[in-house]
Amino acid sequence: QVQLVETGGGLMQTGGSVRLSCAASVTGIIMGAMGWFRQAPGKDREFVATISRSGGSTDYADSVKGRFTISRDNTKNRMYLQMNSLNPEDTAVYYCAVRTSWGTSREIYTYDYWGQGTQVTVSS
Repeated sequence: QVQLVETGGGLMQTGGSVRLSCAASVTGIIMGAMGWFRQAPGKDREFVATISRSGGSTDYADSVKGRFTISRDNTKNRMYLQMNSLNPEDTAVYYCAVRTSWGTSREIYTYDYWGQGTQVTVSS
């Protein structure tokens, strides 16, 4: 089983930065790739970024490429999302997710475990 807790959200200003963290409590499995997704009000949940188990492979949505950086620390069972140059379109609940497969994935249905989410609001 995997339990995921996201932290770091809040109210930010346009152009600002924030780092989200995802802490994982793991029993009985080896965590594979991890990902960040987000859901804005009235919209579907969408892919933001993903990182392989080793951390050697990453992938980003076009909307965040060059502004967001995903990373992980397997010794601490943590994943991070450094978010720079924030804009109001980044306002959403951000979710971390884990899959048992080791390769990256953009697809929501391929993830096995999800956190409860953390709200990020970017004011204009």
